[in-house]
Amino acid sequence: MRFFYDSLMAASRAHARWEIEISNTIFRDRKKMLILLVLFLPLLIPAVVHAAGTLPGFIGGKSAYGPSFYTPEIFYGSMAVGLIAGLITGCIGAGGGFVITPALMSLGVKGILAVGTDMFHIFAKAIMGTTIHKKLGNVHVGLAIAFLVGSGFGVTGGGILNRELFNYNPVLSNLVISAIYVVMLGFLGFYALYDYLKAVKSTSSPDHGDAHGGPSGLTNLAVKVQSINIPPMITFDEDITPGGRKVSGVFVAICGAVVGFMAAILGVGGGFLTFPAFVYVLGVSSFTTVGTDILQIIFTAGYGSISQYAVYGYVFYTLAMGMLIGSLVGVQLGAITTKVVPGVKIRAFYAVAILAGFINRLFSLPESLAKMEYIKMAPSTTKAIETAGSIIFFGIVGVFAVWIILTFIRNLPKLRAESQATAAPGKGVSR
Repeated sequence: MRFFYDSLMAASRAHARWEIEISNTIFRDRKKMLILLVLFLPLLIPAVVHAAGTLPGFIGGKSAYGPSFYTPEIFYGSMAVGLIAGLITGCIGAGGGFVITPALMSLGVKGILAVGTDMFHIFAKAIMGTTIHKKLGNVHVGLAIAFLVGSGFGVTGGGILNRELFNYNPVLSNLVISAIYVVMLGFLGFYALYDYLKAVKSTSSPDHGDAHGGPSGLTNLAVKVQSINIPPMITFDEDITPGGRKVSGVFVAICGAVVGFMAAILGVGGGFLTFPAFVYVLGVSSFTTVGTDILQIIFTAGYGSISQYAVYGYVFYTLAMGMLIGSLVGVQLGAITTKVVPGVKIRAFYAVAILAGFINRLFSLPESLAKMEYIKMAPSTTKAIETAGSIIFFGIVGVFAVWIILTFIRNLPKLRAESQATAAPGKGVSR
Protein backbone atom coordinates (compact mmCIF):
# COMPACT_ATOMS: atom_id res chain seq x y z
CA MET A 1 0.00 0.00 0.00
CA ARG A 2 2.83 2.35 0.92
CA PHE A 3 4.74 1.85 -2.33
CA PHE A 4 1.56 2.36 -4.39
CA TYR A 5 0.81 5.66 -2.63
CA ASP A 6 4.43 6.81 -3.06
CA SER A 7 4.31 6.00 -6.77
CA LEU A 8 1.07 7.94 -7.21
CA MET A 9 2.63 10.91 -5.46
CA ALA A 10 5.76 10.66 -7.61
CA ALA A 11 3.61 10.65 -10.76
CA SER A 12 1.58 13.63 -9.54
CA ARG A 13 4.70 15.60 -8.73
CA ALA A 14 6.26 14.85 -12.11
CA HIS A 15 3.06 16.07 -13.76
CA ALA A 16 3.06 19.19 -11.56
CA ARG A 17 6.61 20.05 -12.61
CA TRP A 18 5.57 19.66 -16.23
CA GLU A 19 2.61 22.02 -15.69
CA ILE A 20 4.90 24.59 -14.08
CA GLU A 21 7.25 24.34 -17.08
CA ILE A 22 4.30 24.85 -19.44
CA SER A 23 3.08 27.88 -17.50
CA ASN A 24 6.56 29.41 -17.47
CA THR A 25 6.99 28.75 -21.21
CA ILE A 26 3.71 30.46 -22.10
CA PHE A 27 4.21 33.50 -19.86
CA ARG A 28 7.76 34.06 -21.14
CA ASP A 29 6.78 33.85 -24.82
CA ARG A 30 5.13 37.01 -26.20
CA LYS A 31 3.69 35.21 -29.22
CA LYS A 32 2.01 32.57 -27.07
CA MET A 33 0.69 35.22 -24.72
CA LEU A 34 -0.76 37.08 -27.72
CA ILE A 35 -2.44 33.89 -28.98
CA LEU A 36 -3.87 33.27 -25.53
CA LEU A 37 -5.18 36.84 -25.34
CA VAL A 38 -6.81 36.61 -28.78
CA LEU A 39 -8.52 33.34 -27.84
CA PHE A 40 -9.70 34.71 -24.54
CA LEU A 41 -10.62 38.26 -25.62
CA PRO A 42 -14.27 37.55 -26.57
CA LEU A 43 -14.83 35.97 -23.17
CA LEU A 44 -13.73 39.15 -21.41
CA ILE A 45 -16.80 40.95 -22.73
CA PRO A 46 -19.61 40.38 -20.18
CA ALA A 47 -22.29 40.86 -22.85
CA VAL A 48 -20.90 37.94 -24.86
CA VAL A 49 -20.76 35.65 -21.85
CA HIS A 50 -24.28 36.50 -20.71
CA ALA A 51 -25.71 36.34 -24.24
CA ALA A 52 -24.42 32.79 -24.49
CA GLY A 53 -26.54 31.93 -21.47
CA THR A 54 -29.70 32.52 -23.53
CA LEU A 55 -28.78 30.32 -26.48
CA PRO A 56 -31.56 28.20 -28.02
CA GLY A 57 -32.17 24.83 -26.41
CA PHE A 58 -30.69 22.80 -29.26
CA ILE A 59 -27.36 24.65 -28.87
CA GLY A 60 -26.86 25.38 -25.21
CA GLY A 61 -29.88 24.24 -23.26
CA LYS A 62 -30.52 21.28 -21.01
CA SER A 63 -32.12 19.40 -23.90
CA ALA A 64 -29.04 19.59 -26.15
CA TYR A 65 -27.63 16.25 -27.32
CA GLY A 66 -24.26 17.26 -25.90
CA PRO A 67 -25.36 18.26 -22.37
CA SER A 68 -23.92 21.75 -22.69
CA PHE A 69 -26.23 23.61 -20.33
CA TYR A 70 -24.61 27.03 -20.12
CA THR A 71 -24.86 29.93 -17.70
CA PRO A 72 -22.42 32.82 -17.13
CA GLU A 73 -22.02 31.55 -13.56
CA ILE A 74 -20.70 28.22 -14.85
CA PHE A 75 -18.14 30.03 -17.02
CA TYR A 76 -16.91 32.24 -14.19
CA GLY A 77 -16.90 29.17 -11.99
CA SER A 78 -14.66 27.35 -14.50
CA MET A 79 -12.09 30.13 -14.17
CA ALA A 80 -12.21 29.75 -10.40
CA VAL A 81 -11.88 25.97 -10.72
CA GLY A 82 -8.83 26.36 -12.98
CA LEU A 83 -7.29 28.88 -10.58
CA ILE A 84 -7.81 26.61 -7.57
CA ALA A 85 -6.45 23.55 -9.42
CA GLY A 86 -3.44 25.60 -10.53
CA LEU A 87 -2.80 26.87 -7.01
CA ILE A 88 -2.94 23.33 -5.64
CA THR A 89 -0.65 22.02 -8.40
CA GLY A 90 1.86 24.85 -8.02
CA CYS A 91 1.91 25.04 -4.23
CA ILE A 92 1.52 21.38 -3.29
CA GLY A 93 3.26 20.01 -6.36
CA ALA A 94 0.59 17.34 -6.91
CA GLY A 95 -3.10 16.61 -7.05
CA GLY A 96 -4.56 19.74 -8.64
CA GLY A 97 -6.08 17.92 -11.60
CA PHE A 98 -8.01 15.57 -9.32
CA VAL A 99 -10.38 18.33 -8.20
CA ILE A 100 -11.35 19.66 -11.64
CA THR A 101 -13.95 17.08 -12.69
CA PRO A 102 -15.64 16.96 -9.22
CA ALA A 103 -15.70 20.78 -9.14
CA LEU A 104 -17.27 21.09 -12.60
CA MET A 105 -19.89 18.49 -11.71
CA SER A 106 -20.73 20.50 -8.58
CA LEU A 107 -21.28 23.54 -10.80
CA GLY A 108 -23.95 21.63 -12.71
CA VAL A 109 -21.87 20.26 -15.58
CA LYS A 110 -22.77 16.64 -16.33
CA GLY A 111 -20.05 14.10 -15.63
CA ILE A 112 -19.28 13.13 -19.23
CA LEU A 113 -18.96 16.79 -20.25
CA ALA A 114 -16.73 17.53 -17.25
CA VAL A 115 -14.50 14.60 -18.24
CA GLY A 116 -14.23 15.63 -21.90
CA THR A 117 -13.67 19.29 -21.06
CA ASP A 118 -10.98 18.49 -18.50
CA MET A 119 -9.10 16.34 -21.02
CA PHE A 120 -9.36 19.05 -23.68
CA HIS A 121 -8.10 21.70 -21.24
CA ILE A 122 -5.03 19.53 -20.52
CA PHE A 123 -4.39 19.08 -24.24
CA ALA A 124 -4.84 22.80 -25.00
CA LYS A 125 -2.38 23.68 -22.26
CA ALA A 126 0.10 21.11 -23.57
CA ILE A 127 0.11 22.25 -27.20
CA MET A 128 0.46 25.91 -26.16
CA GLY A 129 3.39 25.53 -23.81
CA THR A 130 4.74 22.03 -23.97
CA THR A 131 8.43 21.52 -23.27
CA ILE A 132 8.39 17.92 -24.43
CA HIS A 133 11.53 18.47 -26.50
CA LYS A 134 13.48 18.90 -23.27
CA LYS A 135 12.33 15.47 -22.10
CA LEU A 136 12.86 13.45 -25.29
CA GLY A 137 16.25 12.30 -24.05
CA ASN A 138 14.43 10.38 -21.31
CA VAL A 139 11.92 8.71 -23.63
CA HIS A 140 12.63 5.19 -24.85
CA VAL A 141 11.13 4.94 -28.34
CA GLY A 142 10.23 1.24 -28.12
CA LEU A 143 8.52 1.57 -24.74
CA ALA A 144 6.73 4.73 -25.86
CA ILE A 145 5.36 3.17 -29.06
CA ALA A 146 4.11 0.03 -27.31
CA PHE A 147 2.59 2.05 -24.49
CA LEU A 148 0.86 4.52 -26.80
CA VAL A 149 -0.61 1.72 -28.92
CA GLY A 150 -2.15 0.22 -25.80
CA SER A 151 -3.19 3.66 -24.56
CA GLY A 152 -5.02 4.31 -27.82
CA PHE A 153 -7.12 1.18 -27.37
CA GLY A 154 -7.71 2.01 -23.71
CA VAL A 155 -8.81 5.58 -24.40
CA THR A 156 -11.14 4.37 -27.14
CA GLY A 157 -12.70 1.80 -24.82
CA GLY A 158 -13.09 4.28 -21.97
CA GLY A 159 -14.63 6.87 -24.24
CA ILE A 160 -17.11 4.38 -25.72
CA LEU A 161 -18.10 3.18 -22.24
CA ASN A 162 -18.63 6.73 -20.98
CA ARG A 163 -20.73 7.68 -23.99
CA GLU A 164 -22.82 4.50 -23.89
CA LEU A 165 -23.48 4.96 -20.18
CA PHE A 166 -24.62 8.53 -20.78
CA ASN A 167 -26.80 7.61 -23.75
CA TYR A 168 -28.36 4.79 -21.73
CA ASN A 169 -28.95 6.90 -18.61
CA PRO A 170 -27.28 10.25 -17.79
CA VAL A 171 -27.90 9.67 -14.08
CA LEU A 172 -26.08 6.33 -14.19
CA SER A 173 -23.19 8.01 -16.03
CA ASN A 174 -22.84 10.61 -13.27
CA LEU A 175 -23.13 7.90 -10.62
CA VAL A 176 -20.33 5.79 -12.09
CA ILE A 177 -17.95 8.73 -12.53
CA SER A 178 -18.65 10.00 -9.01
CA ALA A 179 -18.23 6.52 -7.47
CA ILE A 180 -14.83 6.04 -9.11
CA TYR A 181 -13.71 9.43 -7.83
CA VAL A 182 -14.93 8.54 -4.33
CA VAL A 183 -12.72 5.42 -4.28
CA MET A 184 -9.68 7.11 -5.80
CA LEU A 185 -9.81 10.36 -3.81
CA GLY A 186 -10.68 8.49 -0.64
CA PHE A 187 -7.57 6.34 -0.92
CA LEU A 188 -5.29 9.27 -1.80
CA GLY A 189 -6.80 11.64 0.77
CA PHE A 190 -6.80 9.35 3.80
CA TYR A 191 -3.35 8.00 3.05
CA ALA A 192 -2.04 11.54 2.55
CA LEU A 193 -3.55 12.51 5.91
CA TYR A 194 -1.88 9.49 7.53
CA ASP A 195 1.40 10.45 5.85
CA TYR A 196 1.14 14.01 7.17
CA LEU A 197 0.37 12.92 10.75
CA LYS A 198 3.29 10.52 10.60
CA ALA A 199 5.58 13.30 9.35
CA VAL A 200 4.46 15.62 12.17
CA LYS A 201 5.40 13.00 14.78
CA SER A 202 8.78 12.38 13.21
CA THR A 203 10.65 15.46 12.03
CA SER A 204 13.24 13.17 10.48
CA SER A 205 10.64 11.53 8.25
CA PRO A 206 11.86 11.50 4.61
CA ASP A 207 9.90 13.34 1.97
CA HIS A 208 8.56 10.43 -0.12
CA GLY A 209 7.68 10.60 -3.75
CA ASP A 210 10.34 12.60 -5.52
CA ALA A 211 9.61 12.58 -9.23
CA HIS A 212 12.95 10.95 -9.93
CA GLY A 213 12.74 8.55 -7.03
CA GLY A 214 11.44 5.00 -6.99
CA PRO A 215 12.90 1.72 -5.82
CA SER A 216 16.60 1.13 -6.32
CA GLY A 217 15.94 -2.43 -7.44
CA LEU A 218 13.11 -4.33 -9.09
CA THR A 219 9.93 -5.36 -7.35
CA ASN A 220 9.09 -9.06 -7.31
CA LEU A 221 6.27 -8.40 -9.77
CA ALA A 222 8.62 -6.59 -12.17
CA VAL A 223 11.13 -9.46 -12.00
CA LYS A 224 8.40 -11.94 -12.87
CA VAL A 225 7.04 -9.78 -15.72
CA GLN A 226 10.51 -9.34 -17.23
CA SER A 227 11.14 -13.09 -17.05
CA ILE A 228 8.22 -13.85 -19.40
CA ASN A 229 9.46 -13.94 -23.00
CA ILE A 230 6.65 -12.90 -25.33
CA PRO A 231 7.77 -11.20 -28.58
CA PRO A 232 8.38 -8.45 -29.27
CA MET A 233 10.88 -7.98 -26.43
CA ILE A 234 11.99 -4.40 -25.72
CA THR A 235 15.43 -3.64 -24.31
CA PHE A 236 15.72 -0.51 -22.17
CA ASP A 237 17.76 1.23 -19.45
CA GLU A 238 21.07 0.18 -21.01
CA ASP A 239 22.73 3.25 -19.50
CA ILE A 240 21.60 2.26 -16.00
CA THR A 241 21.95 -1.54 -16.00
CA PRO A 242 24.81 -3.31 -17.86
CA GLY A 243 23.24 -4.95 -20.90
CA GLY A 244 19.93 -3.29 -20.13
CA ARG A 245 16.66 -4.89 -19.10
CA LYS A 246 14.02 -6.52 -21.27
CA VAL A 247 10.25 -6.63 -21.11
CA SER A 248 7.59 -7.85 -23.52
CA GLY A 249 5.93 -5.14 -25.58
CA VAL A 250 2.65 -6.93 -24.90
CA PHE A 251 2.86 -6.09 -21.18
CA VAL A 252 3.80 -2.50 -21.98
CA ALA A 253 0.75 -2.21 -24.26
CA ILE A 254 -1.52 -3.74 -21.59
CA CYS A 255 -0.31 -1.15 -19.05
CA GLY A 256 -0.95 1.57 -21.64
CA ALA A 257 -4.47 0.26 -22.21
CA VAL A 258 -5.26 0.38 -18.48
CA VAL A 259 -3.86 3.91 -18.14
CA GLY A 260 -5.72 5.14 -21.23
CA PHE A 261 -8.98 3.55 -20.13
CA MET A 262 -8.90 5.16 -16.67
CA ALA A 263 -7.81 8.52 -18.13
CA ALA A 264 -10.77 8.51 -20.54
CA ILE A 265 -13.20 7.58 -17.77
CA LEU A 266 -11.98 10.19 -15.27
CA GLY A 267 -10.90 13.02 -17.58
CA VAL A 268 -7.30 13.21 -16.35
CA GLY A 269 -3.99 12.79 -18.13
CA GLY A 270 -3.38 9.30 -16.81
CA GLY A 271 -0.01 10.12 -15.28
CA PHE A 272 -1.14 9.03 -11.84
CA LEU A 273 -1.15 5.42 -13.12
CA THR A 274 1.76 5.54 -15.57
CA PHE A 275 4.37 5.86 -12.86
CA PRO A 276 3.32 2.83 -10.75
CA ALA A 277 2.73 0.79 -13.91
CA PHE A 278 6.20 1.49 -15.32
CA VAL A 279 8.25 1.41 -12.13
CA TYR A 280 6.55 -1.31 -10.10
CA VAL A 281 5.00 -3.54 -12.76
CA LEU A 282 7.38 -3.26 -15.74
CA GLY A 283 10.58 -2.43 -13.82
CA VAL A 284 11.45 0.68 -15.84
CA SER A 285 13.70 3.27 -14.18
CA SER A 286 11.91 6.36 -12.88
CA PHE A 287 14.22 8.53 -15.02
CA THR A 288 12.86 6.96 -18.22
CA THR A 289 9.33 6.84 -16.82
CA VAL A 290 9.08 10.61 -16.32
CA GLY A 291 9.77 11.40 -19.98
CA THR A 292 7.43 8.70 -21.28
CA ASP A 293 4.73 9.82 -18.86
CA ILE A 294 4.74 13.36 -20.25
CA LEU A 295 4.59 12.04 -23.81
CA GLN A 296 1.61 9.79 -23.03
CA ILE A 297 -0.25 12.59 -21.24
CA ILE A 298 -0.13 14.73 -24.37
CA PHE A 299 -1.21 11.83 -26.59
CA THR A 300 -3.91 10.56 -24.21
CA ALA A 301 -5.40 14.00 -23.58
CA GLY A 302 -5.29 14.95 -27.27
CA TYR A 303 -6.62 11.73 -28.74
CA GLY A 304 -9.18 11.21 -25.97
CA SER A 305 -10.59 14.72 -25.86
CA ILE A 306 -10.92 15.08 -29.63
CA SER A 307 -11.80 11.60 -30.92
CA GLN A 308 -13.86 10.37 -27.96
CA TYR A 309 -15.54 13.52 -26.67
CA ALA A 310 -15.23 16.63 -28.87
CA VAL A 311 -16.58 15.06 -32.06
CA TYR A 312 -19.62 13.82 -30.13
CA GLY A 313 -20.34 17.19 -28.53
CA TYR A 314 -18.95 16.39 -25.08
CA VAL A 315 -16.33 19.15 -24.82
CA PHE A 316 -17.33 22.54 -23.46
CA TYR A 317 -14.78 24.83 -25.13
CA THR A 318 -15.79 27.96 -23.23
CA LEU A 319 -15.23 26.27 -19.89
CA ALA A 320 -11.94 24.78 -21.13
CA MET A 321 -10.67 28.28 -21.91
CA GLY A 322 -11.78 29.51 -18.50
CA MET A 323 -9.93 26.66 -16.79
CA LEU A 324 -6.85 27.19 -18.97
CA ILE A 325 -6.49 30.84 -17.98
CA GLY A 326 -7.21 30.16 -14.32
CA SER A 327 -4.79 27.24 -14.05
CA LEU A 328 -1.89 29.04 -15.77
CA VAL A 329 -2.16 31.92 -13.30
CA GLY A 330 -2.74 29.60 -10.34
CA VAL A 331 0.32 27.45 -11.10
CA GLN A 332 2.53 30.54 -11.13
CA LEU A 333 1.26 31.87 -7.80
CA GLY A 334 1.34 28.45 -6.17
CA ALA A 335 4.87 27.63 -7.29
CA ILE A 336 6.23 30.95 -6.02
CA THR A 337 4.42 30.57 -2.68
CA THR A 338 6.20 27.26 -1.95
CA LYS A 339 9.34 29.27 -1.24
CA VAL A 340 7.79 30.63 1.96
CA VAL A 341 5.60 27.68 3.05
CA PRO A 342 6.99 24.79 5.19
CA GLY A 343 6.99 21.39 3.49
CA VAL A 344 5.01 19.71 6.26
CA LYS A 345 2.25 22.29 5.93
CA ILE A 346 2.10 21.62 2.19
CA ARG A 347 1.47 17.94 2.96
CA ALA A 348 -1.43 18.89 5.17
CA PHE A 349 -2.95 21.07 2.43
CA TYR A 350 -2.66 18.25 -0.09
CA ALA A 351 -4.52 15.84 2.20
CA VAL A 352 -7.26 18.38 2.97
CA ALA A 353 -7.74 19.37 -0.70
CA ILE A 354 -8.05 15.74 -1.84
CA LEU A 355 -10.40 14.86 1.03
CA ALA A 356 -12.56 17.86 0.09
CA GLY A 357 -12.97 16.35 -3.39
CA PHE A 358 -13.75 12.99 -1.80
CA ILE A 359 -16.51 14.51 0.38
CA ASN A 360 -17.89 16.39 -2.62
CA ARG A 361 -18.39 13.25 -4.72
CA LEU A 362 -19.46 11.11 -1.75
CA PHE A 363 -22.25 13.56 -0.87
CA SER A 364 -23.46 13.55 -4.49
CA LEU A 365 -24.08 9.79 -4.51
CA PRO A 366 -27.41 9.72 -2.57
CA GLU A 367 -29.17 11.88 -5.17
CA SER A 368 -28.04 9.66 -8.06
CA LEU A 369 -28.82 6.47 -6.14
CA ALA A 370 -32.30 7.76 -5.31
CA LYS A 371 -32.97 8.74 -8.93
CA MET A 372 -31.90 5.27 -10.03
CA GLU A 373 -34.26 3.88 -7.35
CA TYR A 374 -31.45 1.99 -5.65
CA ILE A 375 -32.33 3.69 -2.36
CA LYS A 376 -35.43 5.45 -1.07
CA MET A 377 -34.82 9.01 0.02
CA ALA A 378 -36.78 12.24 -0.37
CA PRO A 379 -35.50 14.53 -3.18
CA SER A 380 -35.25 17.41 -0.72
CA THR A 381 -32.97 15.32 1.51
CA THR A 382 -30.66 14.16 -1.27
CA LYS A 383 -30.46 17.71 -2.61
CA ALA A 384 -29.56 19.01 0.83
CA ILE A 385 -26.80 16.40 1.17
CA GLU A 386 -25.39 17.23 -2.25
CA THR A 387 -25.51 20.97 -1.50
CA ALA A 388 -23.71 20.39 1.79
CA GLY A 389 -20.98 18.48 -0.06
CA SER A 390 -20.55 21.35 -2.54
CA ILE A 391 -20.40 23.93 0.25
CA ILE A 392 -17.79 21.92 2.15
CA PHE A 393 -15.74 21.37 -1.00
CA PHE A 394 -15.74 24.94 -2.31
CA GLY A 395 -15.39 26.28 1.23
CA ILE A 396 -12.22 24.27 1.89
CA VAL A 397 -10.53 24.81 -1.47
CA GLY A 398 -11.68 28.44 -1.47
CA VAL A 399 -10.09 29.10 1.91
CA PHE A 400 -6.96 27.33 0.70
CA ALA A 401 -6.85 29.49 -2.46
CA VAL A 402 -7.33 32.71 -0.49
CA TRP A 403 -4.60 31.65 1.95
CA ILE A 404 -2.12 31.03 -0.89
CA ILE A 405 -2.89 34.38 -2.53
CA LEU A 406 -2.63 36.29 0.78
CA THR A 407 0.60 34.46 1.64
CA PHE A 408 1.98 35.44 -1.76
CA ILE A 409 1.00 39.11 -1.29
CA ARG A 410 2.37 39.31 2.29
CA ASN A 411 5.70 37.82 1.23
CA LEU A 412 6.15 39.84 -1.95
CA PRO A 413 9.03 41.95 -0.49
CA LYS A 414 10.85 38.79 0.66
CA LEU A 415 10.28 37.00 -2.64
CA ARG A 416 11.41 40.06 -4.60
CA ALA A 417 14.57 40.32 -2.51
CA GLU A 418 15.35 36.63 -3.04
CA SER A 419 14.81 37.01 -6.76
CA GLN A 420 17.15 39.99 -6.94
CA ALA A 421 19.79 38.21 -4.87
CA THR A 422 19.62 35.18 -7.16
CA ALA A 423 19.84 37.32 -10.30
CA ALA A 424 22.67 39.53 -9.03
CA PRO A 425 25.58 37.08 -9.58
CA GLY A 426 24.38 36.38 -13.10
CA LYS A 427 24.20 40.02 -14.28
CA GLY A 428 25.54 40.40 -17.72
CA VAL A 429 25.42 36.70 -18.36
CA SER A 430 23.15 35.63 -21.18
CA ARG A 431 20.55 33.06 -20.25
